[in-house]
Order: sequence, then C-alpha cells, then structure tokens
Amino acid sequence: MLQKYLITAEPSYMQLRKYRPEFALYRNKETSEYAFHAQNFLQMTQNIPNLKAFLHRDYELADRLNAKGVHLTSSQFESIEKAKALGLEVVVSTHTKEELLNAERLGADYVTFSPIFSTPNKGKPKGVTVLKEIVNATSLKVIALGGIVTEEHIKEVEESGAFAFASIRYFY
Repeated sequence: MLQKYLITAEPSYMQLRKYRPEFALYRNKETSEYAFHAQNFLQMTQNIPNLKAFLHRDYELADRLNAKGVHLTSSQFESIEKAKALGLEVVVSTHTKEELLNAERLGADYVTFSPIFSTPNKGKPKGVTVLKEIVNATSLKVIALGGIVTEEHIKEVEESGAFAFASIRYFY
C-alpha cells in the first residue's frame, strides 16, 4: 500500500488527523525560529499513532528534539552517516539515478525522487516511467515527489512500485 508523506511549513493537527500520513516533514525555509516551530511540530505529532515525524536538513536538531528522522537535501550526502550514527532515519532528496545510488551506498533509509509531475520552479518533470526505473534500480524505499496533487497522480505513483508519495499541495 502506498504510504503518504506530508510536507508542511504550517502544520495543523486537523490536517494530520484528516489525511493520516505515515510520515510528516516540518520544512520551513522562511522562519528564523525553526527550532521553536520544529519543537511545536514534534509535540503536535507525538500522539498520532503510526506517524513518523521528520525535520528538514538539521540532523543535530532532529536528534536533540527526538524526531524520528531527518530529511536531507541533495547537497547533504556527507550528513547521511552522521545522522544514522545518531539513530535517526534518513530521507535524502534525489533527482538522478547517480544521486540515488550514492544515497544507497551511504546508508540512507529512503530517498525522494523528483519532480515526477509538473511543479513550480522544479524543472522538467521526470515522469512515471523514469520513476519506475528508479524504483527498480535500488533496494531503498523510494518516495515520489513533485506535482502530486490529484488522485490520478497517486494512482500512477502507486502503479510505479514506489513506497510512498510526498506532497505539499495535495494535503491542503
């Protein structure tokens, strides 16, 4: 069954209860008080059954606040082993097969692969055919990301064999 990965800069308990994602990522690139808001996010998520809460980029903060894991960017491959050493689950953003294989070699637990569909400011979509190739090229759990906003998109991603889909707009 395809799992759900909610990405949010403005988490809401009602949103989490409505969609019941298996994963939730607090990602807010705009705030100067990320640690404060991340702590509030983690408190909000702690009583939601079967939800793994992740923080964006900062594996040390994720460890300090007892997040389940960290979602690293495609420029943070050097942090995978450090995050794993702290006992965190690690998601790494990837956009190519080479990045995917590098994340696998370094011990990531999951990768996002994007963009699958058209999404603002993220470049040309890779499409579901390439997603299937990526899923078949690795033992990692692949999370499809990018432009997933409709039930038809979700169905196509599920048919690709991906482990999960991640989205911001779908959940709003």
